[in-house]
Amino acid sequence: MSKKAELLEAIAGKNRGLLANEVDNVRVLSAIQQLEDCNPNPQPLKTKELLEGDWRLLYTTSKGILGLDRFPLLKLGQIYQCIRTSEGKVYNIAEVVGLPFLEGLVSVAATFEPVNNRRVSVMFERSIICLQRFFAYSSPSKFIQQIESGKKFLPLDFSLNRREQSGWLDTTYLDEDMRIGRGNEGSVFVLCKN
Repeated sequence: MSKKAELLEAIAGKNRGLLANEVDNVRVLSAIQQLEDCNPNPQPLKTKELLEGDWRLLYTTSKGILGLDRFPLLKLGQIYQCIRTSEGKVYNIAEVVGLPFLEGLVSVAATFEPVNNRRVSVMFERSIICLQRFFAYSSPSKFIQQIESGKKFLPLDFSLNRREQSGWLDTTYLDEDMRIGRGNEGSVFVLCKN
């Protein structure tokens, strides 16, 4: 079995990390490290065409992301990280489902700047919390088009202070359809190209 298949097997049934216990996390982190050791693109920022696009989250240890599932009557749907390399922008989008007609989105828009060939510095600029039905949400790409056109979203759409809301992300594995990242808070992210 390939290292990539071993990782996919380790994260199967873990609902992006929501159902993972400590033993599961150790197993997944071991599989991640083994895959990182054979990264076909050790300088991912030099292969922008592979980074570009909409990525769906398969697994994370991020308490901030997983915490979105802890609200009563709401469940975390799909989570995306959409990278636009030519603009130096990244969009994190979490779909939230629950009561009928109250399906929502939690999104953060940011800019990024390369620090080296695998690390980017991320500056968060805008946060959006809204209901999908009020703007006919259908996909991350169309939502991003609306953000870029200057559309404001209700009930919450506000600017963030770039200096106070920043971090970094290392891309530690990258191929045509999988990306692994490690963030400044110690979180790990496994994503597949959407």
